[in-house]
Amino acid sequence: MKVLFAASEGYPFAKTGGLGDVIGSFPSELKKKGIDVRVIMPKYAQIPEVFKNQMKPVIDFCVHMNWRKRYCGIEELKYNGIVYYFIDNEFYFKKSGYYGYSDDQEKFVYFSLAILEGLKEMNFCPDIIHCHDWHTALVPFLVKNYYKDSFFKGIKTVLTIHNLKYQGVFQNEALNELIGIPESIDALECNHCGNLLKGGIVSADLVTTVSSTYSKEIQELPLGENLDPILRENRHKIRGILNGIDYTLYNPETDKSLYKNYKDSYTEKIQNKIEFQREYDLPQDPNIPMIAIISRLTEQKGIDLVQTAMHDILGLGFQFVVLGVGEYQYEMFFKNLTAEFSDQFRAFIQFDEELSRKIYGSADMVLMPSQYEPCGLTQMIAMRYGTIPIVRETGGLKDTVTLFENNNQGTGFTFNHYETSEMLTIIKAALEVYHQKDKWRMLFNNAIHTDLSWEKPVNEYLKEYEKILNH
Repeated sequence: MKVLFAASEGYPFAKTGGLGDVIGSFPSELKKKGIDVRVIMPKYAQIPEVFKNQMKPVIDFCVHMNWRKRYCGIEELKYNGIVYYFIDNEFYFKKSGYYGYSDDQEKFVYFSLAILEGLKEMNFCPDIIHCHDWHTALVPFLVKNYYKDSFFKGIKTVLTIHNLKYQGVFQNEALNELIGIPESIDALECNHCGNLLKGGIVSADLVTTVSSTYSKEIQELPLGENLDPILRENRHKIRGILNGIDYTLYNPETDKSLYKNYKDSYTEKIQNKIEFQREYDLPQDPNIPMIAIISRLTEQKGIDLVQTAMHDILGLGFQFVVLGVGEYQYEMFFKNLTAEFSDQFRAFIQFDEELSRKIYGSADMVLMPSQYEPCGLTQMIAMRYGTIPIVRETGGLKDTVTLFENNNQGTGFTFNHYETSEMLTIIKAALEVYHQKDKWRMLFNNAIHTDLSWEKPVNEYLKEYEKILNH
């Protein structure tokens, strides 16, 4: 079986969040199952030079965007046994960031066209093109409706929705101007605009989301983001398959970012907390509970709840660590707290992979009170390091974290309603268990031994791949 992953980012070349992590780890797990899996993504200016220097030119040609011609070069790099193709076009990809530009939609229309034209130019015909989010959602639409020659005849398409909120919305006439498709094409139209994600949902052979609960949530309000009627119409081909995490990359036994490596020893984990306290000038005491947020600082992540409750949380005796960037009001709030509560609070307003590992290894708990969370990797990584998640029951958080109860079963602490009072109540419950050391060690063991690897998700995907190929 030949599978091509098409995505806007992938670790270690380009990453802004969970999508980058998934593209960095999922293909390797498929390869272990004997799949010929390859990845295609843009050649961004920010890709580290060490990788750019290893890329080899494969082919160059012109991509036709209606009446325009745009240059396309394809370069190849083999990394960890996976073939990566990089679409080279400096007009679109030589910018200082991956997203956030006025031509984002045009850029990813170009990218989608370049993928399909590039496959034909290279004479690589995959059985499945597995597309991710709106950036490549035009691919299933084009394969179904416009690329009808024999080369594309047997290709099946899969679309994974990592976050329904982002859809690639155009004015109809702008989309028509780029690809010459009549404005009346229903598959791309939503609320009188062109919508790339809708086109992908309607056209793909299989649509997946990154958790089972999220697949149900997005078929109803309030999380349907105006596409819930379309998703309900296509429910027969929607599957919720949880992401996994790379157990080689996230491994407390070998992680060089930690002060002290450990396998499943709670005593050795605590030594990381003491060293973190020492390095960042917090009172050194293994018995002080440490809670962390490792997140984008946005309302979606529940940071408004945290802001409302922060003084109450600190009043419970926690040390609190925040790592992330996001909305200005939250960044300033956390910066000011560091000055106000210098013996309890530290804010790192930055994106820092190594520091995040130190915090996973040092903190006792991570807090994720998200409004919605399609999958969430933070809680999975935390459990891998024996750090206990406190989460709201939504999306992938609900599917991965179970409430620790009196029978000593469960992997964390959960609350239901998006309310400050409920969040505070469950934080207090976590603190109560924390001070019962026998129970806390049991909870630590439950969390650190939970299997959140790619093994189960990959097997589920393989079953779905086989179904659409045999359909």
